[in-house]
Amino acid sequence: MVKEDCSLKSFRSGILRLPAPVFCVSLIRMGLFTPAQARIELDRLRPVLRELVVVRADLVELSAALTPGGEPTALGGLPERKAAEARLNELMTEIQQTGAELKGVAPLLVDFPADLDGVPVLLCWLEGEEALSWYHRADLGFAGRRRLP
Repeated sequence: MVKEDCSLKSFRSGILRLPAPVFCVSLIRMGLFTPAQARIELDRLRPVLRELVVVRADLVELSAALTPGGEPTALGGLPERKAAEARLNELMTEIQQTGAELKGVAPLLVDFPADLDGVPVLLCWLEGEEALSWYHRADLGFAGRRRLP
């Protein structure tokens, strides 16, 4: 698969500056997931998601320590913060390369493109949920979430 040029942009989340997830058309257009396939992929991604949560927390702590007047942390300083940011970017890219869409990092929000009864939808998993049990129409977003039938 040819990877298109995917320049990383940054976005702000409070004191935390995170790299934006890679949204490459060539990577995310791998087809649609059935609910069963999405559940299998979510289970496969769980170790990645768990690590992402740890790295996210480390990055927040390191960022806070580096602000003027910030409390020092045993995690390190600027080099460790840069390493955590790089690792976070790697984890986000790994998720995107499966065809899933990483919509948020705090909390984690992962969507799996699907089709239910001829309607384009996103099967939706939110950090803290045990199972993939929700979906929303692609045009409605998170606020339009409904339980899977």
